Amino acid sequence: MQAATATTMAQESVIDAKKAVPWIIFLIFFGVLNETVFNVSTPEIAKQYAITPTGVSWVLTTFIIFFGIGSVIYGRLSDIFSLKKLIVVGILIYSAGSVIGFALQAWYPTVILARAIQGAGASAIPALIMVVVARYFSPADRGKIFGILTSTVSFAIAVGPVIGGFISATFHWTYLFIIPLFTLISIPFFRKILPDEQSKKGSVDVLGAALVAFTVAGLIVYLSFPEWYYLAISVALLIWFIVHIRRAKDPFIQPALFRNRLLRGGLLIGFLIFCTVMGIMFVIPLMLASVNELSTSTIGLILFPGAICSVIFGTIGGNLADRKGNNFVIYIGMGLLFVSLAAIALMVGYSPWLVSAALLPTYVGFSFVQTALANRVSLTLEVHETGVGMGLFNLISFISGAVGTALVAKLIDGGLMDFYTNPILSTTKAVPYSNLLLIFAGVVIISSIFYIRIFGKKSAPTSPETI
Repeated sequence: MQAATATTMAQESVIDAKKAVPWIIFLIFFGVLNETVFNVSTPEIAKQYAITPTGVSWVLTTFIIFFGIGSVIYGRLSDIFSLKKLIVVGILIYSAGSVIGFALQAWYPTVILARAIQGAGASAIPALIMVVVARYFSPADRGKIFGILTSTVSFAIAVGPVIGGFISATFHWTYLFIIPLFTLISIPFFRKILPDEQSKKGSVDVLGAALVAFTVAGLIVYLSFPEWYYLAISVALLIWFIVHIRRAKDPFIQPALFRNRLLRGGLLIGFLIFCTVMGIMFVIPLMLASVNELSTSTIGLILFPGAICSVIFGTIGGNLADRKGNNFVIYIGMGLLFVSLAAIALMVGYSPWLVSAALLPTYVGFSFVQTALANRVSLTLEVHETGVGMGLFNLISFISGAVGTALVAKLIDGGLMDFYTNPILSTTKAVPYSNLLLIFAGVVIISSIFYIRIFGKKSAPTSPETI
């Protein structure tokens, strides 16, 4: 009954796609861009504040943590409060974090605080736009627009280092805080086109949200500073959260969601792939700066071709998924990721343009996997579960990115990747990066095996499958 009501609402409350889509793309792009726009500038930031790769990784990790947690929180809030008001509030918080970061750039802890505020605000954008599409676009338009959203997210993540490198080289890395202010332009449009909604009955599980936030934060702190008590605290909070959602009247995340076998599988695979890809996005600029001694602007140029490919092939991946099925696209994407990572591992230390060429299938493979996996997971959910369910998928994706970034920084800092010297490599500086990329390639193989076992060769279902 609940799903039917949601479907009827979507059929009756259709907004003009031609007018809305350009603004949605604009807002999504600037909302997700900040996840990777600082990546290329990490060597410069580390030098300015005299900190290690582990220390500078918090510029990326903090944003990702708050972005992922906020994705689920806003998804839950959208079931209670007006979408129009929530989107405006998210944009204002996002912009406030930018102003704080730029104005108080002299103190590194304030920079981290600003990134946290940015993440808390930016998380509203993809989470709520997804609900807007599910709630106010007709079923005939919905699939195509979800594909456009995925392609835009892929492009924003991929092009972030390019834009970041250009701005850092032309001005200064702190000017990257100014970029989110462009989202303010979209506020009048969303206030005009989205209908006014009355607040609905319901409550926000503040304790549940807090437990998720501190569980994730404890895990990331442990990865950066491996003291056993950080891990113990994180595990204890996770157990508390599991007990809490089983007893709470209106829990932060409904336990029933986890009984969906395909959703569980999608979350596991999403965690592994996003952890790998975000680790790559973090380590490649460090590798090019350390081994090839390139400037931030040159690193941006090295990454640019791959960013362009992500735009083109993100849309192609969506079309292929419609024609050939999600599994077909994911298998191609996994294959491209593995081949490209293995190739880059052998090219570390040689011409950076060889690395640039080898990165092309990395970006294409990621676009394919991201598009098809998100679509595959969405098909396991009822319409009324889309907000929280896809918010949970976003949470896993972004938290895995935080884990990947923190883990890579720790592995490099601790010299744990110096265990094997490939005779093909031209310099010993390349050893840890080559080994790390080979490990990433292994994770892609493991993810592929999990996907085949969980989803098999069956066509995507049109309704949730549970056990």
